[in-house]
Parts: sequence; C-alpha cells; structure tokens
Amino acid sequence: MVILGINAYHGDASAAIVVDGQLIAAVEEERFTRVKHTAGFPAHAVRYCLEAAGVRIQEVDHIAIPRNPKARWFRKIWYAARLPRFAIDRVRAWTRFQDLPRALADALETDPKTIRAQIHRVEHHLAHLASSFYVSPFERAALLSLDGLGDFASGMWGIGEGSRIRTFGSVAFPHSVGLYYTAWTQYLGFWKYGDEYKVMGLAAYGEPEYLEDFREMLRLRGLGYQMDLRYFQHHTTGPTMTWEEGPPRLSPLYSRTMERRFGPARPPDATIEPRHMNLAATLQKRLEEVVLSLARVLHHRIAEENGSLRSLAYAGGVAFNCVANGQLLEQTPFEALYIQPAAGDAGLAVGAAFYVYHHVLGYPRQFAMEHAYWGPAYSETEIQRALERSDLPYRRWEDPVLIRKVAQAIAEGKVVGWYQGRTEWGPRALGNRSILVDPRRPEMKDLLNRRIKHREPFRPFAPSILEEYTHQYFESTAPSPFMLLAYRVRPEKRSEIPATIHVDGTARIQTVHRSTNPRYWQLVEEFRKLTGVPVVLNTSFNENEPIVNTPQEAVECFLRTQMDLLAIGPYVVERTR
Repeated sequence: MVILGINAYHGDASAAIVVDGQLIAAVEEERFTRVKHTAGFPAHAVRYCLEAAGVRIQEVDHIAIPRNPKARWFRKIWYAARLPRFAIDRVRAWTRFQDLPRALADALETDPKTIRAQIHRVEHHLAHLASSFYVSPFERAALLSLDGLGDFASGMWGIGEGSRIRTFGSVAFPHSVGLYYTAWTQYLGFWKYGDEYKVMGLAAYGEPEYLEDFREMLRLRGLGYQMDLRYFQHHTTGPTMTWEEGPPRLSPLYSRTMERRFGPARPPDATIEPRHMNLAATLQKRLEEVVLSLARVLHHRIAEENGSLRSLAYAGGVAFNCVANGQLLEQTPFEALYIQPAAGDAGLAVGAAFYVYHHVLGYPRQFAMEHAYWGPAYSETEIQRALERSDLPYRRWEDPVLIRKVAQAIAEGKVVGWYQGRTEWGPRALGNRSILVDPRRPEMKDLLNRRIKHREPFRPFAPSILEEYTHQYFESTAPSPFMLLAYRVRPEKRSEIPATIHVDGTARIQTVHRSTNPRYWQLVEEFRKLTGVPVVLNTSFNENEPIVNTPQEAVECFLRTQMDLLAIGPYVVERTR
C-alpha cells in the first residue's frame, strides 16, 4: 500500500511517502529550489520521495492532498460575495487543485492517464492533527492544531484513539491566533513569510507593558478565541496570499487602528526601540496565555466526556512557538507532549498521507516518528566530487578518529560545519546539517552572527545536549528531540553554557538520543569527555537560505562564510588562517 502526501500551492510545499504504514521519506521543496518556504507544486520533493521508496507514480495507490475546498463552504461563499478579490483568489486556488494530476504528470514527465491513484482531499486542520497524532507514541491523546488559516479555519481540537480521530470543534475565519501573531510581526517590521520566530526571540528583551490591551485584542471564549477585528484588516480585504512558485507573500494584516493606538509601525530597516521590544513581549505573553488556557480547557472537556487523558499531540504553525511549548507540561494537566519536527504546513504532507492510511482505510498504527532524518542522503562519491570541484584540500578520517578530531576542534573554539546522513525534516538542524561550536564561550554568539549567519543579534542559538544529562542542566526534563521546547537553564549551570542561553535564561534545547543519531550522540559525548560539558551549540548549516541539502551546497556555504572546519561524510576540510 503506497500513499503519497503532497502539500502544494501553499507555503512550505512538501511531499511525503508512506509504504505499508511506514514513513519512507519526507522533504520540503525549499531544500531543492533554495527559496525559503517556497510554494507552488513540489515537483522535486515528489520525485525524491518516489525515488526513496523505489516506486513509480503508476504504483502509488492513493494521493493525499491536505486541502478540502468543500470545508466551510457556506462561510467561504458569504465572504466571497462581499470580497470580489478574495473570491478570485479562491477560484484560482481551487482550479490549481483540480489540475493537480496534470501538474504531477508534468513533474514526472508521464501521461496523466497512467496515474491510477485515488485522490483524497483531507481538510487542512485534520491533516495537522493527523501529522502529530498518527506518528506519535500515543495510543490515545488529546489533539490540538493552531495556525494562521487553512480551509477557512485557524484551529481545531479533538481526540485520537488508535486509528481514529474525532474532532470536537474549531475556530473559523476571520478569528485566528496565528494571524494575530503574524499581523504584529508585520507591524514590528518583519515582513518575510515565516518571520514570527524572530519576534519570539525579540520578545525576551522587553516587558509585557500592554497586556491588558492585548487581552482585549485576543479574547478567550471557552475552548476557542476571538479577535478584536478593529485592529486587523484581513476580514475586509481578504487574506490574500501569493502561492505561486517562489516564496509566499502575505498582504498587510494590521489596520490603521493598530497604529493609532500603539504608534506607527516600524519600517523594516529602522532601529528596534524599547517600545518595539515591549510590544513583542506583550504579543508573546498573550500568545502563551491563550495556548496554555486552550490546553487546560481541552484537557478538562475531554476528561469530562471521555475519561482523563495524559497526552497531548499538538501541530500547526503556532506549535513552532517553543517558548509557549516549554510551559505546556509545567502549567497544564498534560503529562506527555508530542510535536513532530515539521509541525507547520510542510507537515501536512505527512498528516494527509497517514490520515488516509489510518482513518480512511482503517489500517492499524505501527509507526512512530522518533527522529527527523527523512530527507535526501548523498553518497561518499558525490561528496568527494563536490570537494574536488571546489579544489579544497581534504582528508579522509574513519570513525572514531573523525569524531575525536571534530570534538577537539569544537573544544578549541573552532566553527565546524557538520554534514552527515539524511537531511532533516522540518526547519531545525538536528545534527545532520548543523554548524557546531563550543557553548562554554559567550563570544560565540557574536562570532556566529558576524562571521557565519549574518542575522539579527537578538536571535538566540540552541544547545544540543545528551538526553541523559538534561536534568542536570535544565529545570524541565521531558525529551525535546526536535528542538521545539524552550526550558529554563538551572542557575548553577548557566556559567557552563553561556553561548546557548537567551537573555531570559531559557534555551531552545535538542535532546540527543544514542539510538536515533548514533554519530551525533558520539560527537557530543566525545566533547563531554574533553570538557566535562555534555552540550554543543547547534545552529543550522546555512547563511540566510534554506538549510543546505546537497554536498555542493555545503561546500559552497563553507567557502563563502568563515567556518574553520568542514566535516562532510568521512572527509574533513580545514581552513588555514
């Protein structure tokens, strides 16, 4: 049984393939196009998934699309009648999805008549719920999805039991906790699609000065929420989005009322003032209040009707807010949390595929996503060719010499590009496409921003820690394998890993388990033996671009930045200064 999941004509276009209930491959289109959050049809991702599974498109039984034009049909018609431009945008989107078999055939250079797969249209938020629950270790769990907008909804909740998902409610357009956050992200001068994480980092530098105003702007309504629409304009202009090839672009979401109340919006290149920091802090604080309240009410409602549930499976773009996520187990009754590494819209490809396999077709569950390494891998021969094309001198070191030498370089304060195995699924580098440095050196933050990343100085870096030492360094101890939880660092340990600690005393951690990435675990362990610290600073292997995918991209990134050492497969390149 072969199921191909495709997230197309939407930000973070992606593909995933499931064979007999096992995930074989999943990858975002941006890894191939080199355009962040690329939309359009994920032709490269589809081709890779079929190749990884060793099947032709003619052998695919089902194709799962995480979009259902019939969902909330009457609400769509009501808004379309009042917003002609929005109506045109919806018709165009619907037409693209109707032509999807043709786009698939064109991408694979085949006759569309030979594609025999049955096409399933899965509602956006159902696919989000499925993307987390069906790959979680939970047999039974509460389910929550929160994002900007999909199939005219911004949130959904329910319960997952075995192979079935039951939904209990949703929040429909125009109210959206995701659009609330994005509107303020734009107001604060960050206009690129996906810039919300920058505001989350900025928030730690301010105080929630405007909290009462923001509580009125985004109000809780039991198991749901409601925006004060005076501050926004997506409901009057239509949530216009450009989903063509290339990066998605959003129209302005905030209204003049927001500027009249809080002052002029910050131009993108303007200085960040204390007012902006305080607005970011208030924005973040209110988001945390809403997410935690929804989780508490969800637990209460499900416990009343279905018996107590200890586990929460959570998805959607809002689930990337690691600061809020880090509080879910501390401040709600849930005792276990699962968020898959591509929690945002890229993950819809996985969710739609597993929804069809389990909920539609009724097959029992037999898979759990314990790691994020579902993208392409490249052979030693391909790596060697990339090195030879660059004319870089290189050496070949076998493990454990390679690991010992790289750990020593990190301990000496060198910046290391670490390229191994399969590409990560999701936006985080988790030890296969990473840049690694010594967390003990506080100057590493500025050094990385100046020499390598060329990004805003207020953005934090993350620690990778051996899972068995988590309790020694952090106040929370639940595993965080996908770098989606921020924990407070124990006061007595802050002097040991200063480069990884944000200004508020937290760190967005990745716990490294020996069984899921043995080579990376061994590298961190070797660093521990050398220094006594079971942590390395881990940031993504890129420079204002998607994380590197191919060996050639890794070599080119190494050449145009100021890394000291590149460990790529079994080969090592050292830069002489």
